[in-house]
Amino acid sequence: MSAKPILVWGLHTVEAALRLAPGDALELWVRDDLQDEEADGLVALARGAGVKPQRVNRATLDRLSGNALHQGVLLRRRLPAGQELPDLLATLDPAANPLVLVLDQIQDPHNLGACLRVADGAGARAVIVTRDRSASLSPTVAKVASGAVDSVPLVAVTNLARALEDVKKAGLWVVGASHDAPDTLYTADLARPLALVFGGEGRGLRRLTREHCDGLVSIPMHGRVASLNLSTAAAVCLFEARRQLAGRGA
Repeated sequence: MSAKPILVWGLHTVEAALRLAPGDALELWVRDDLQDEEADGLVALARGAGVKPQRVNRATLDRLSGNALHQGVLLRRRLPAGQELPDLLATLDPAANPLVLVLDQIQDPHNLGACLRVADGAGARAVIVTRDRSASLSPTVAKVASGAVDSVPLVAVTNLARALEDVKKAGLWVVGASHDAPDTLYTADLARPLALVFGGEGRGLRRLTREHCDGLVSIPMHGRVASLNLSTAAAVCLFEARRQLAGRGA
């Protein structure tokens, strides 16, 4: 991942960055007429991180953010350092039933941000992405993730098939999501050390990725729409895995 600083905005996004990664904060701009407890809290967090807040007018924030919905706050920050796969795998204890999300060439930054957020909510240990043909950390990803860029490690790999083999060697069961899988999400045994794999928007899992999965599952659809948005499907599967683990006291 690039180490170039980025701008992030939005009350929740900026607050999460200041709370979870204060050392990465560089500059904070707050709208000059924004006077409430949330704004005061951000100013206090920034000062605690060694950053002097700057009060500016709305026009300045609009210009800096490219007319984004910034909610009156803008933070320039360093990107969180991406984790390497061997370092992640060294921390995973199969006995603790770790949960990992794998994304095969996800290209929509909104989807990547949403996947990071649901991965955090489901207690996933990390999100693994392909280094090529994938969205990278950006202001949009950070805004949608609402703090999860700092709470869930993002691991970029060059060869996903090889990475999945390494994940298996670490003791995880690799399950891919595919609309044509004969086994459904609710009949599969997901209460185990698990890596859930999702294909990119439109094309789904690539052939080689499918071949490196231990099994495939589908999400039963009961309406006229054939499939779910990628991040929505990831949320459904992650929380079903978490439900099954909880049912077994894990």
